[in-house]
Amino acid sequence: MTGIEHLPDWAALLVSLLLILGASIILIGALGLVRLRTFYQRIHGPAITVTLGAGSLLIASMLYFTVAQSRPVVHEIIITVFVLLTAPVVSMMIMRAAVYRDLRAKKGDAGATAGEVYTISRE
Repeated sequence: MTGIEHLPDWAALLVSLLLILGASIILIGALGLVRLRTFYQRIHGPAITVTLGAGSLLIASMLYFTVAQSRPVVHEIIITVFVLLTAPVVSMMIMRAAVYRDLRAKKGDAGATAGEVYTISRE
């Protein structure tokens, strides 16, 4: 396998830009996770950015190995499809579990009742 110094300039530039873009998006998601206060606010940072950030990193990897090996490398496509399909579903299920946990514990101030979609019955 050859190093990045043996890649054509156009491929090295594109791989570098995709890596910087992906790393920046993931960093923004991590900062959102650290800075926001409640669970319902914190889940949005990683839930939204993991798909685009990981996708950029996987496309950069696919481009690098395709150009370096002079053959199409499609392993990353399978990984990308898996991430694109599972990440939003997992985030939604985690959020729903938190809402139901808060509703069962009758925590009205936790954020589960925001937007008046769910109500807590006082029985």
